[in-house]
Formats: sequence, C-alpha cells, structure tokens
Amino acid sequence: MGNYGIISLLPPLIVIAIAIKTKLSLEPLLIGCLAGYIIVAKWNFFNAIIAAFTKVMQNDLMVWVMIVCSLYGALIQLMIRSGGVLAFGEYMLRFVRTRRRSLLTTWVFGSFMFVDDYLNALTTGTTMKKLTDHYKVSREMLAFVVSSTAVPVCVIVPISTWVIFISKLLEGNNLAPAGKGISVYLGIIPFIAYGWVQYLLVPLVIIGIIPIIGKMKAANLRAATTGQLIPDNSEEFSLDVEPFDEKLKGSIWYLILPVVVLIVATVLMDLDALKGIIVALAFTLVYYTIKKVAPFKKLSESGIEGMKSMLFALVLLLFSYLLKDLGDEMGLTQYVISVVEPVVNKNWLPLAVFLSLGLIAFTTGNSWGLYAIAVPLVVPLAHDLGCNIWVCIGAVISAGTFGAHACFYSDATILAAQGAECNNYQHGITQLPFALISFTITCIAYIVMGYTIA
Repeated sequence: MGNYGIISLLPPLIVIAIAIKTKLSLEPLLIGCLAGYIIVAKWNFFNAIIAAFTKVMQNDLMVWVMIVCSLYGALIQLMIRSGGVLAFGEYMLRFVRTRRRSLLTTWVFGSFMFVDDYLNALTTGTTMKKLTDHYKVSREMLAFVVSSTAVPVCVIVPISTWVIFISKLLEGNNLAPAGKGISVYLGIIPFIAYGWVQYLLVPLVIIGIIPIIGKMKAANLRAATTGQLIPDNSEEFSLDVEPFDEKLKGSIWYLILPVVVLIVATVLMDLDALKGIIVALAFTLVYYTIKKVAPFKKLSESGIEGMKSMLFALVLLLFSYLLKDLGDEMGLTQYVISVVEPVVNKNWLPLAVFLSLGLIAFTTGNSWGLYAIAVPLVVPLAHDLGCNIWVCIGAVISAGTFGAHACFYSDATILAAQGAECNNYQHGITQLPFALISFTITCIAYIVMGYTIA
C-alpha cells in the first residue's frame, strides 16, 4: 500500500467531474481508473490494470456480489414475465389513488425489505413501477425513494447483511465478544444519524414538507407534462417485460410468494443473501411450473435473460470496485484520517470522522471496504481523545451509508437505478440535493453528540 497523500483524491474526483460533464455512467469510471493506475504504475499502467482486474475478480466479495445480483436479475425477470409484478401493481391501484400515496407506499414497501439493500433496491423499484407510472412519477423520483430507503433501513434495522458484516468487524476489533456483535450493534443504532435522517427525510419530501428542488424538479415536470417517465440514456437498465402468455392472467401471488420465500430463506440462513436467492429461485421455478405459468424450458431461458439484463450494472460495479481497490492501494483513507487527527479534539471527533470518511465514501462509493479500514483507525483515536467510542462508530457507519446512498457509482445507486430503470447518473444527480440536506443535518447531530454524549 502506497502513501500518495492528496494525490489519492485525484482518481475519484476525475470520475465525478467527467460524470457531471458528460452525464455518462461507465466512461467516467474507465477514465478515472486509468488515470489512477497511470499515477501508481506510470508506464507499466497496462499491466497494473490487468493485475488489478484479476485481483478484484478473485475477491470473494466481488464474486458474491456478481452471483447474487445475477440471480436477483433472474428472479425479477421471472416475476415480471409471469405477470406477477403487473398484477400486484393493478391490485395496489385499488387502494392507492394519488401520486403521493403511490410514493408513500413505495417507501413502506421498501421499509419491509430490510434484509439486504440489493434485494431492496431491485425488488422495490421493479415492483412499484406500475403503481408510480400510473400517476406519472418520474423514474428519478422513484429511484430516489427506493435508494433513500434501501440503504438507511439496512443499518437501522438490526436484521440485515450490513449488520452482520459490521458486527463481525466489531468482534474482530475486540469491541464485542465473539458471537455478541449484533447485541453490541443494538447500542450503536441510535448514533447512526445519517441512516435515521435520510430514512425519515423521504416521507417529508413526498408529502411536501421539504420541497422538490434542483434537477429532480425538472425531472418531475418532464414526466408530468410530456409523459416521458424514463430519462434519456437508460436503455441499458431495461428489462424484458413481455409476459409469457398474453392470454394467461397474472396473479399477485406470482410476486408475493417468491418475495416472501426470498426474505424468509435469507433470514433463516444466517442472513446469507446468496443462499436466500438460490432457495427463492428454485422455489419460483417449481411453483411457476406447477401453476403452468410457462413450460420449464421457457422459464429457464427467461431466468438466463434476467441474468443477462444485469450485465451493464455488473460492469459498473466491477469498475467501482476497481476504483475502491485503487483508493486502498493509494492509502486514501489513511491519508484523510492522518489529516484530521492532529486538528480535532474530543468534542469534534464524531463530526470529523463523519465528514472525512463521508468524503471518502462519496468519492469512491466504498462502504464495507471503508468500514474494514476505518474502524481499526478510529477506535484507538477515540480512546486517545477520551471520546465515546459508540458515537464514533455510529459516525463511521453513517459515513458509509452516505457514500452508498449519494455516490453516483456506488453499488446501491447502480442497483436502485437498475430497479427503477433509470440512468444511474440521472438518479445520482437528482437525489444529490436531498442527500446533502441529510448530510448537513447529520453534521449538526454529530456536533450536538460531541458536546453532550462524547
């Protein structure tokens, strides 16, 4: 691992600048990674990029993400083509009779999908499109509600893949006894300010207490006046919505039962999303075959098409992981912590942790990797300054949550865009003002905690 100082900020800043200038998704990541490896390896950058690709593709987490997302794509494609998603949307229209209620229903639906943010983003967006489309809700607005629910709810409800990961970090850093990580995490939940603020901000925006601002206002106006719900350059995120049989009437159970099996299987199997999706996919294939939704061969082919539909999102994820790995190689997190450490005291440490790590998370899209690096650095710093360790850990978790939610190319942003069938740049830029509102409120919260609790 190198120590490139302030230069380590250059690759992610290049990505953000090009994304804003070009409004593209993949190309900024390509250029940012290329620039970073030219800095690191100079004329040997070509071999360095190949080696980095190999390293990332061999990473257990990256392999897990690619398999899980591909299988989620297969399940979602089956639920759509069975007519289950369409039937569920039509059924909900009996009870949801306004645009505002369609968005509030989306928020509530996503709140119950707390097991995993990938599951939440893909399933909620796909499921609620029929409902929100009926009331001419822009896909950017749908993606905002989905994304702003998916990540925060996974850190404030103690039954999720996020909580499992963080609890293991707590145990590994001697902050919790072996097997007691989740119990300790329960005490941290009140201090995860960004998770709470962003989650509660959503209904305030929906009901109009917080006004629609920035590019989201333009997107909503476009949808309402022209009927163009999907923003331009969103073709890569589309799914095949043609039903297996036009004459076969879909059932809401073709959606409800697979989703229930998915959630229950994931919870029962130690919150392992991979095992959960395998069980749910097997159940769905058998269930649809018994119900004669389509011949088994056709179901299998459709599942494969669903996996293919995730390809563009997975390529984006691959390059975002490459950027994260580049940041680790350049010592980005360590640099930012080293800059912060000499200039803060006990009262300002929670804010400093959130601000500094939030910057890293936003520019790299890194959350879980950030936690793994930052927790061992923040814990001794908090001890040395006599600061409340749980408030500081809450600030670390909040920073990663902000990055996953606000970064244009984080995995959560990409998958929320995929679920809503919306270009991930357009999703990111339209929701950014609301993320910054939550960011500002969270900063105030950590100032108050620093002087009252820490």
